[in-house]
Amino acid sequence: MSDDASDDGKWRALATLSVAELFAMSLWFSATAVAPELAALWDLSPAEAAWLTMAVQVGFVVGALGSAALTLADVVPTRYLFAASALVGAGATALLGSVDGAFPAVALRFLTGVALAGVYPPGMKLVSGWFRADRGLAIGTLIGALTVGSALPHLVRAVGGVGRPRLVLYAAAGLAVVGAALVLLVEEGPYGAPAAPFDPSAVGRILRDRPTVLANLGYFGHMWELYAVWTWIPTYLAASFAARAGEAPALASALAFGAIAAGSLGAAAFGVAADRWGRTTLTSASMVASGSACVLAGVVFGGSLRLLAPFVLVWGFVIVADSAQFSASVTELADERYVGTALTLQTALGFLLTVVTIQATPLVAEVVGWRWAFAPLVVGPAVGTLAMLRLRALPAARRLAGGAR
Repeated sequence: MSDDASDDGKWRALATLSVAELFAMSLWFSATAVAPELAALWDLSPAEAAWLTMAVQVGFVVGALGSAALTLADVVPTRYLFAASALVGAGATALLGSVDGAFPAVALRFLTGVALAGVYPPGMKLVSGWFRADRGLAIGTLIGALTVGSALPHLVRAVGGVGRPRLVLYAAAGLAVVGAALVLLVEEGPYGAPAAPFDPSAVGRILRDRPTVLANLGYFGHMWELYAVWTWIPTYLAASFAARAGEAPALASALAFGAIAAGSLGAAAFGVAADRWGRTTLTSASMVASGSACVLAGVVFGGSLRLLAPFVLVWGFVIVADSAQFSASVTELADERYVGTALTLQTALGFLLTVVTIQATPLVAEVVGWRWAFAPLVVGPAVGTLAMLRLRALPAARRLAGGAR
């Protein structure tokens, strides 16, 4: 079958799946967006409030590792796994609006993370089954949709959710239910591998494959930075505004939405560019830019809105622009029978790292202030860039982006 044989259906599948992913992933930061209200309600410290996000990360890791060990993403029909997981996450988020303490809230956020492990990696597997050529663009578009979905709760808060946390939570839960319905409309693509037999040893083979390991190291460096910035950028912006002209919670939420959502444009644009110029080239450039921004954030802190807004929007554009290309690389390097398991394992380990940086960032802020709180994150993009440049030198890199590396 040629790369163009499924043109009539592949763009429709990509559009439908992207909207489903966008809606389902609104669950991720649903509690983070209203963390100030929930922290005041439950008298949480900044470190305790961080668990509203970290519990999702931990739950995602547990769910993804369990899915990888059982090779669920390659055994269960992908769209059914996605839909069922989105419904579980929606239920957990809706219930969060009725609890009255930190412990049940963290437990529900953990369950949400477990559920999202059945949404994010399977979504990438499903879309890769529709694309052989333009795969970087396709996964980039999906990651772009995921990025906007992650930012949506901040937008809901900005336009009417300040002081109304249940509105934000219920809106995210409702969107996830719609996403679950939409994904059922997407059939398996012509380039998707058939259901594979249960094989726990597949994980060991993935972990021993050097090209895949290097692609994963690049992803880990990227993740070291990404979710710490996404989690704490509203707090950084609020502190920056307060240092200059007083508090502006709605403006901070609106700009946080813009900064995160800008990544959708970066993911799509870099997807097109990576298919043409190479995945290692584009991921390295993106990590150099975003790593530099970790340090420059201290320079623009407390500056005028005319300076701060363009800075965080550009940072948001580049910080996630490379994300899809690590996943696309794994789909091209790993055993095609267990691509779903390879993607799930990649995301599981990457999100495990985010627990460290999400927790560490406010601790750093207590010592040096929010001006320089993001500076230590530069280590991740530096390591990730070195890994991708090393991958570029391997013969296996010729399998990336049709030989563009």
